[in-house]
Amino acid sequence: MSATKKGTDESILTYKGHPLMRNNNIIYYGSMSDRYIIMMQILETKTVKDIEVATRVSVQLQQTSPSVRPKDRIVKKTEKDGLYTALDIAVIWLNRALSAK
Repeated sequence: MSATKKGTDESILTYKGHPLMRNNNIIYYGSMSDRYIIMMQILETKTVKDIEVATRVSVQLQQTSPSVRPKDRIVKKTEKDGLYTALDIAVIWLNRALSAK
């Protein structure tokens, strides 16, 4: 599902209410204006019928506060087999982190 920003032609892909952006083998899920964001890094891929499919993905729940040291920003991390399972855990972690007071 994609949503368009008001006043621009740029469309941003969203998944379950949060933006989803990709830069090479790194996928960011969530908004930098929120307290937490998910970073997924594609570690391994395989080719299936001329399409590269992620087979191993690292998932990290990170704080977005610039006052926190980069090393201390990682709250949780795991590795999953496949992008679907990685995105599934990313949705759960991000929603729980953002709803916590």
